[in-house]
Amino acid sequence: MRFKSFNIVHSQVWNVHYKNDIRYSLQMCQWLLQSIGVWPLVYEGTSKLEHVISVIVMTACFTLLFFIIVPSGHYIFYVEKNLNMKVKLLGPVGFCLSSTMKYFYLNLKGGVFKRCIEHVKRDWQVVQDPNHRTIMLKYVAISRHLITVYAVFLYTGGMSYHTVMQFLSKERSKSNYTLKPLTYPGCDWFLDEQSSPTYEIVFLSHCLAAMVMYTVTTATYSLAAIFVTHICGQIQIQIARLQELVEKKKKANDADRDPLTVIVHDHVEILRFSEDAEEALRTICFIQLIESTMNMCMLEYYCMTEWGNSDAIAVFTYFTLLLSFTFNIFIFCYIGEVLSEQCSLIGTVSYEIDWYDLSAREAYYLILLNIVSQYPPKLTAGKIIELSLKTFSSVVKTSVVYLNLLRTFTDW
Repeated sequence: MRFKSFNIVHSQVWNVHYKNDIRYSLQMCQWLLQSIGVWPLVYEGTSKLEHVISVIVMTACFTLLFFIIVPSGHYIFYVEKNLNMKVKLLGPVGFCLSSTMKYFYLNLKGGVFKRCIEHVKRDWQVVQDPNHRTIMLKYVAISRHLITVYAVFLYTGGMSYHTVMQFLSKERSKSNYTLKPLTYPGCDWFLDEQSSPTYEIVFLSHCLAAMVMYTVTTATYSLAAIFVTHICGQIQIQIARLQELVEKKKKANDADRDPLTVIVHDHVEILRFSEDAEEALRTICFIQLIESTMNMCMLEYYCMTEWGNSDAIAVFTYFTLLLSFTFNIFIFCYIGEVLSEQCSLIGTVSYEIDWYDLSAREAYYLILLNIVSQYPPKLTAGKIIELSLKTFSSVVKTSVVYLNLLRTFTDW
């Protein structure tokens, strides 16, 4: 009976600003997911019209992505004979393929992401203490800054590669080109891509497909950043409650909710949300880990090659992309590290408070919190690799090893 009444009270809406808070916390993710048609699949309460528009947008996005993968894949493996050109095209086409896989996964697992977003919304509704709301807003601001920085790097480098570099690259200016430049070759076996307006349509399609790729990558990154920073905010709230526990126990009335019960209940909710977030993100993290390792290797190779050619525009473009992919996998690994550290911090705080002023039974509950905190939730890549700063260093080392292999292979 006690737990039933507690759940009823806990499910009430206490935060009068919850609508604005939810909008603020999910705003950037909503913009990204709406632009690729995924938002109605992950958010409760969208209209039928939004679902119809979503289907149309997703169909167009998949068409654009496959318009690159199929012709370019055929060109790389069956048409192009120059090994260096194969390597130069393999990175961009491989990124397009991995973006398509992440896009497909977002559509396939929309229900899992919806469950996580509903949990975030519910936490905003039930927060009561203004100080706790301030903590949550602080971590939302962190996630928004991370998403913004990553998007600036990725879109700047990516769109420069698809537009500026194709026309102003030194390699092009040194050659007597009569062909109009295209980022992805291979359409000439079924289209006259050099004639107008076919060339303009193909070039625009490549740029739109690039926007889809970068939006998908940024959207998956934004989901991970929002979920993990939200968990960190909830952990900080539990730490604040633990630090105030003894004083609240002394002042509590019989009619008040037991503060220790609130802490234990919310800690269990945090662990459940962590499991749901890990389930939603594990496949994306696995794809991202492989993609970042290979792309970092390729971009390092491209930077070295273009540096030897004294092509400043190409070097700047590739270096910007290298920074964005390095930053991406670093943040994935960093938030995995922070998630484990924050969740294990509850055990340390539960020991450092004045637990000896509590009754023996209540102190025993703190022992359970301490034990559970010794096995914190972890963000993994496919339930195979734990994401941490150690994993990031391994990714960097592996990309350099692959770079040496690639240089050896292409020099033969």
